[in-house]
Amino acid sequence: MLRSLALAGVCVMLAGFALSPPVPSLSLSERLAAPGGTSPLVPTARIDALLAHLPHRQGTVAGSDGVALHWVGFEPGDYQLDYRYLGKDPRFPEFSLQASAPSAAAPATAPRGTVVLLHGWMMDGGSLLPWSLELAQQGYRTIALDLRNHGRSGQALSGYGTREGEDVVAAISHLRDQGVVSGPVHLLGVSYGAATAIFAARELGSQVSSVVAMESFDNAGQAIRTMVPHMLSKPPERWSDYVALPIARWQYGGRGLDEAIATTDRKLGLDLDRVDVGQALAQVPSCVLLVHGRDDEHIPVSQGRALAAAAPKARYLEVPSEDHLTLPMRLDRLSPAVNDWFAEAAEGRGCPAAPLAMR
Repeated sequence: MLRSLALAGVCVMLAGFALSPPVPSLSLSERLAAPGGTSPLVPTARIDALLAHLPHRQGTVAGSDGVALHWVGFEPGDYQLDYRYLGKDPRFPEFSLQASAPSAAAPATAPRGTVVLLHGWMMDGGSLLPWSLELAQQGYRTIALDLRNHGRSGQALSGYGTREGEDVVAAISHLRDQGVVSGPVHLLGVSYGAATAIFAARELGSQVSSVVAMESFDNAGQAIRTMVPHMLSKPPERWSDYVALPIARWQYGGRGLDEAIATTDRKLGLDLDRVDVGQALAQVPSCVLLVHGRDDEHIPVSQGRALAAAAPKARYLEVPSEDHLTLPMRLDRLSPAVNDWFAEAAEGRGCPAAPLAMR
């Protein structure tokens, strides 16, 4: 029986770096150092309601330093996926999602390979459920990981892609030993997850066939310096914002933001200004497709272009009329390019040509 899940107002689910304005009770450095688990706009119970009616596997695997990482996997099959992007209201994009269990009479299909999906900041693996099902319908086994400090995974020092990338390397090794990961391995990441995918691909080397990195930042410190002012420029949405926003603008304007980043550095034992995704990308031997929305203001398109310039071997697709919140939700626009990228890269005849520019 067909089951459906309609998720409206869920831009934060796939937004990666979408940050609600800081409030005095939670400093910016605390939020940056420990982002939290899942988006309050997408309760885990709503994702679980759909998963309850779809065949899937889930479990926990150890990350690079023993941190527990939760994962959810789908086998290849016809899930009768009906995904519809409904547009963007004044605040948030909206979509509907319907899916059902593949017919028991359908013969089992050997996976074409495994796609590991990596979510954005303050999200979890469930946020990439549409992509998990889309790629499973294309014949891949899909594994959506909850990164450290997110979803049902354990707590550990954040690494802005560096430590998380090491977790992905460890997780793939363990899951391969368990027979969960098989065939050519592909990585698909969004924003924070895209940077993680690039760091992981550098370490995995020839073990990864290809990568799709949507909306990755080029440098972690610079990304925070562009993202926070953008979020604080938003008009008030709640009565509390009329007090909190002016305080946050005063506190994190100018040197205040630099001080918050420096405090975060000390908490993490990490220099965020040296988290250089472009440098890592240049060392990735596998095929990488970079995708960025031209209207992105959270992680401006200039960072996507800088990544492309840092690694001439990578391919770059810039999508007009899409921003940081809408781009990952546009399966209608992106799934043909993503499906072709994975399929051609797995053939082992060199990296595919860049997809045609979108209008």
